[in-house]
Amino acid sequence: MTADPEQTVIPEEHAELRRSIDVGLAQVDGRLALLTQRDEQSSKDLDDLSARVAALERNRWPLPALAVLAALGALVVAIWQAVGR
Repeated sequence: MTADPEQTVIPEEHAELRRSIDVGLAQVDGRLALLTQRDEQSSKDLDDLSARVAALERNRWPLPALAVLAALGALVVAIWQAVGR
């Protein structure tokens, strides 16, 4: 019985294909891990930003209060000018 030279090439090609697939899968796994890490970081940053915006909204002056303060300031200046003359 003689060994066919093509028969020995097939297992070598099979092993090479398997190595290529393993390397490709490792690259895909690495990229997916990086994307997952970036997604988690983006989610954390978004949560931090939302908390900062909420804090700013709580601490802002309402517009009617600012209008009242401006009106009172104008009234004080008008009275001061009227009394001063």
